[in-house]
Amino acid sequence: MSFCDDDIVSNSSENLSFERIVDARFGRRSMLGGTAGAALVGFLGAPVLLAGTAGASTSPGGVTTTARRATRSPLGFFSGVAMNALDNVTVPDGFIVDVVTRWGDPINGTSPAFRQDASNTTADQTAQLGMHHDGIHYFPLPKGSDESGMGLLVMNHEYTDDGLLHVGGTAPWTADKVAKSQAAHGVSVVKVERSSKRSPFRIVKSRKARRITASTPTVMSGPAAGHRLLQTAADPTGRNVLGTFNNCAHGFTPWGTYLTCEENFNGYFVNGGTIPADQKRYGISAAGSGYRWNEFDTRFDAAANPNEPNRFGWVVEIDPYDPTSTPVKRTALGRVKHEGAWVTESCDGHAVVYMGDDERFEYIYKFVSARPWRRMRREGVSPLDEGTLYVARFDADGSGVWLPLIHGSPGLDAAGGFADQGDVLIRARSAADALGATKMDRPEWITSTCDTATIYASLTNNSKRGTSGSPAVDAANPRAVNSYGQVIRWDETDEDTGSLTFAWNLFILAGDTAQADPAKRGTVQGDSFGSPDGLWMDPIGRLWIQTDVSTSTLGAGDFTNLPNNQMLVADTATGETKRFLVGPRGCEITGIDMTPDRRVLFVNIQHPGEPASERTDPVNPTAVSSWPDGGRPRSSTVAIRRVDNKPI
Repeated sequence: MSFCDDDIVSNSSENLSFERIVDARFGRRSMLGGTAGAALVGFLGAPVLLAGTAGASTSPGGVTTTARRATRSPLGFFSGVAMNALDNVTVPDGFIVDVVTRWGDPINGTSPAFRQDASNTTADQTAQLGMHHDGIHYFPLPKGSDESGMGLLVMNHEYTDDGLLHVGGTAPWTADKVAKSQAAHGVSVVKVERSSKRSPFRIVKSRKARRITASTPTVMSGPAAGHRLLQTAADPTGRNVLGTFNNCAHGFTPWGTYLTCEENFNGYFVNGGTIPADQKRYGISAAGSGYRWNEFDTRFDAAANPNEPNRFGWVVEIDPYDPTSTPVKRTALGRVKHEGAWVTESCDGHAVVYMGDDERFEYIYKFVSARPWRRMRREGVSPLDEGTLYVARFDADGSGVWLPLIHGSPGLDAAGGFADQGDVLIRARSAADALGATKMDRPEWITSTCDTATIYASLTNNSKRGTSGSPAVDAANPRAVNSYGQVIRWDETDEDTGSLTFAWNLFILAGDTAQADPAKRGTVQGDSFGSPDGLWMDPIGRLWIQTDVSTSTLGAGDFTNLPNNQMLVADTATGETKRFLVGPRGCEITGIDMTPDRRVLFVNIQHPGEPASERTDPVNPTAVSSWPDGGRPRSSTVAIRRVDNKPI
């Protein structure tokens, strides 16, 4: 995401930052002052060995790891793509790219058709795919099958570019434009199929197709549902909310539902009066982020409706197979700027959800269900409604602790300003402050291998780290003015995601290997990249990394050699990275999934053509890009497959 990415810091707590912890653990001079290879040996969770060598090393956390003799790289299935500034999706030789969905495509494959002059109405937009695709998941049809030729694609629509969406952009600004913008947010469910294994996917008509927008009725569930801080004049029950928006990354559950995550919700609200401390902690301001919904929809006036912002910032569960179902905001997972919600299972069958709060100096969380999720489902209870929310503390010795956000514990009681558990969850950031969680460099996507408790998280960047008045570097966030970001990983104790302790290390410090400054080269082995965002472990253990360098930064300064965003594959044993895809101009690469047979890889291309100002000139919408159709640029889902039709 770009336009709604706040340039703010709302965490004023005295909690330690990750950079200070890294500094204490490794020492910045030893970590960044030598060669990248020397730094990696002491700093990755596994030893880095060249192909054809073997050996063992002891990680700084005291764990001895042994490298097997390298025989075949998991990245050998393609030839790396050169970085370029083309207005196209570039993939390796031997691969085909098909555009499957575009912003404005009708969700049932026929009408209303997209109009290149932006004259589609609000009613049209409610029957069309929304704008700015982000998280995505493929659900096979029928449910529970491994069908790879027919399924439901469910995807988030994060935000809107009014210069592209409306005739004339914001001039004039009207109630109709607000309604159309709200209709272009949210989630789409579409049915896709292909006639053969060598045919492209296309959207087809289905009764399961639906749009969920910023105006769709949703319900609150879990410990905070009905809480006084969720009650408004329009909804005195505190249980019925209109819509979901700024839907960034996602998750999916083993019981077949989709989790959409509300991220930068604060930018839609404006408070022109005295801003309460709790609103400030979530970044609500007198200006907002330029959406201007408050001018025609009073619920976005945070002074007049101070509890309305509390009804956003949640993980929302959607049943893609039932178009009549109501989306549910699961309050047990806490209220933060959710980037995603990665669901795993503990050794004893509990549902475990990992989540990042995407803002500078915010935290990493996980939720563990109260009982094994299968039992809870049999009891008729959602595994996401009962359980414990934790926040991570990363210690300088390579260990870590999950701190429970439970009302009544020290700091989270009445003396600490928390009235009850609902209060703790609605004000999860303040609760995490009170527990001493570690401030991170913008936690983004989280993923894991399917058969171990090794977890990976992308920390996209932090240009304010180490600057005047901001937290200093620490062990897990080791660079001041961190423009490139890093990927961190940890092993949960006893290989159990339900554990309350872990051992952590840095997987890759992103950077540009052509930079003279070692700190800017990072620890990259292979193709350079920066601002890691989307992160996904595929079924055979390859880590896919997608980048979100802002359009004001692409091709300039530290990113002079990286003019477009990209997607890479990483070898988790060695840390080697190899570029698989380069996107068109002005886009972000985000959202990824595969069909069960691994023959098709779905990837989202968000906001192609976005200018450095992050809002398109309505007079010249193709100034930066005309992808994918040669006209108005449109966020799209692409399907990538091999020419020889073998699994990817």
